[in-house]
Amino acid sequence: MRQVVLDTETTGLEVSKGHRVIEIGCVELINRRGTGETYHQRVQPDRDIDEAAEGVHGISSKMLADKPRFGTVAEAFIEFISGAELIIHNADFDVGFLDNEFQCAGLHSTNIASVCTVIDTLQMAREIHPGQRNSLDALCKEYHVDNSGRDFHGALLDAQLLADVYLAMTGGQGALPLERENVRFGQKTGAVDAIDRSNLKLVVLKATEADLAAHVRQLDLIEQSSEDGAVWPKLER
Repeated sequence: MRQVVLDTETTGLEVSKGHRVIEIGCVELINRRGTGETYHQRVQPDRDIDEAAEGVHGISSKMLADKPRFGTVAEAFIEFISGAELIIHNADFDVGFLDNEFQCAGLHSTNIASVCTVIDTLQMAREIHPGQRNSLDALCKEYHVDNSGRDFHGALLDAQLLADVYLAMTGGQGALPLERENVRFGQKTGAVDAIDRSNLKLVVLKATEADLAAHVRQLDLIEQSSEDGAVWPKLER
């Protein structure tokens, strides 16, 4: 299963007031394992950033002056998320903004629902922890995910944190890391690494005569106290 954990940063909170996406961050999971593949892009919104929003993510208009517009990077973004199960915290917010970006770029037949399915981890958290705070920071604390470097919100950082929270919230990593993978858009290449045991020094402890005698005595006690007798002597016979 291919999943993509996604987060965005925006110029403000309400898409209906003309606010735009300024940063997209994605982290890829294959069969509940991080592959190391990410998508990260800042974009030029062609409008000012609200002061309150800049205080949250720390991204200024000056920092975006040389960045491409969404329409320029839309194809690469769609390619990365296409066919995946998107994992988003408060999905209505991010999906609403991204669908608006597709429209602004002239991609009128494209929306998130047409290329992906979506899991909303905020809704999931509310069902698991009713009545509790379920912000990303609160969930990091709940599931012991280290978010000490989160001085500002950032799309890629938040996607990475959410990936850890999602895996913990849904039962942990689903597979032991026995394979070396080079995964890109769901294609797996590589093989199982051999484990080098040449430096292992295994200690073998053999039963002493006293241990063997004690074992025989215990079998005799079981034989005497049970109607059917001990199983081990019958198996040996």
